[in-house]
Amino acid sequence: MRVVVCIKQVPATQDVVIDPETKRLKRENVAAEMNPFDLYALEEALRLVEAHGGEVLALSMGPSQAAASLREALCCGADRAILLSDRAFAGSDTWATSYALARAIAHLGGVDLVLCGKQAVDGDTAQVGPGIAAHLDWPQVTYVSAVRQVADGALTVVRLHEEGHDVVRAALPAVLTVVKDINVPRIPTLRRCREAHRMDIPVLTAADIGAEAACLGLEGSPTRVVKAAPPPPRRGKTVVIEGPCDRSADRLVSALRSLSLIQ
Repeated sequence: MRVVVCIKQVPATQDVVIDPETKRLKRENVAAEMNPFDLYALEEALRLVEAHGGEVLALSMGPSQAAASLREALCCGADRAILLSDRAFAGSDTWATSYALARAIAHLGGVDLVLCGKQAVDGDTAQVGPGIAAHLDWPQVTYVSAVRQVADGALTVVRLHEEGHDVVRAALPAVLTVVKDINVPRIPTLRRCREAHRMDIPVLTAADIGAEAACLGLEGSPTRVVKAAPPPPRRGKTVVIEGPCDRSADRLVSALRSLSLIQ
């Protein structure tokens, strides 16, 4: 079983700045980390391969510094890591990003399953995973909280939604996006980290994966960010209620009623 895990490097701080011209996050000189939700996708891929055999490939699209997150995936147990890096990718929206990742997956060949975190914490769109499935024309299941069975060229999973959950059977190859309820990511061992830092991370360009230039970057992105701004700071204040429990409870209830939080 060949499983590809799509990984995104995201800012590791809330103190990010938005470029007024491009309306994108300024990532230069900002600490970065692997998208937290992608850790759960990676762990699930490792568990599937441990149970059924095969290999786990970590795949990321970004500048050269994104290799650090791929190196982290290798430390966790991924067998190989591949970086898509090309100036042609700069400014890609979720459609163009999912197109490039899909082209890379098709270029790799023999992929049985693609796993993604449910969303990236910097954009929160949850569009790239489904976009990859659409470009590949593969079945997709989103918000997966458990993989119950892999057999007979298909897998059975539990999918969360607003009213509970569904049990879904999807034919392979397929794309899954997973939630953090699915597992607990492992802690890398020192030995594995030492091995990972000696491993090569190949870099693929747009030409390498046969991507059309018209489908990449700002020009290939059908969406445009018109305006972007950080959320306003919270201006709440803290009130400390002191005294005996019964009198403090009465004062708390009165305060909540004055704010229309209770009746």
